[in-house]
Amino acid sequence: MKKKTCMLIAGVAIAALLAFMAKTKWGDSNAPHQTGPVEIPEFVTQGDIFITPDELYAKLGSKDIVILDASHPRGYAKGHIPGAISIGFKGLSDCTGKPGDKGWGTILPKEKLKAKLESLGVDNTKTVVAYSDIFKGPGGGGRAVWQMKLAGFENARLLYGGLAMWKQKGYPLSTTRTTPVPATGLVLKDYDTSFQADQAYVYDNLDTLKIVDVRSLKEYTGEDTSRGEARGGHIAGSKWLEWTALLTPDAGVKSAQEIKQIMAGVGIHPEDDFVLY
Repeated sequence: MKKKTCMLIAGVAIAALLAFMAKTKWGDSNAPHQTGPVEIPEFVTQGDIFITPDELYAKLGSKDIVILDASHPRGYAKGHIPGAISIGFKGLSDCTGKPGDKGWGTILPKEKLKAKLESLGVDNTKTVVAYSDIFKGPGGGGRAVWQMKLAGFENARLLYGGLAMWKQKGYPLSTTRTTPVPATGLVLKDYDTSFQADQAYVYDNLDTLKIVDVRSLKEYTGEDTSRGEARGGHIAGSKWLEWTALLTPDAGVKSAQEIKQIMAGVGIHPEDDFVLY
């Protein structure tokens, strides 16, 4: 049985429902430090998915933290969290070939993922924090955290609110590109396939499976194929719910009750198995 929330990896997957070691200069901030009025829900601080902006700020410069920026490289160049390493949206994905080719956009094979993470300075003693500028891209930080947890790396954390909330809090930004210091000896586990749904699984269960398309409305209707889709449209029978519907205006996550109501609107309830893509 697949776990309650499966992620369909078919080109571009979106992890919307989750929830260091580098050579850098820390003094080139281009934003003042002033705490803004940001409310952090209790579930954020009690779970093992998120790290808050306050918690990350307190750890800046620590050799025990690796920070990964999963925004578009152009966004990274304009300003990122000091010490963050740019990996882009597909930094931990296999992009051999072109969109639509078998396996394109899926998580790197285990040994390649190990090598990639080690090249970024990751070993099992580190905590890895991933983030993106959430409203300017499809949640690349969440995708990276999901991929690492898929491989059994439990020290991965998603920055709550991403770069948007970091800036709202008044915390510093840098334009200095961080050069990672490679690590060795990272141990990953075999991938937990109960967190995945491939094309064959979806096709074989198309008549009974609940599927949610979390892309934009124009992508769902087929008007927008700018991300390399071979054909416009959506998987037959899938419901549309754009991933941003689960977020607050400050890039936080809506309450559990709100999310239950939103998901019920597309026929999804807590006891259901379903697939997102």
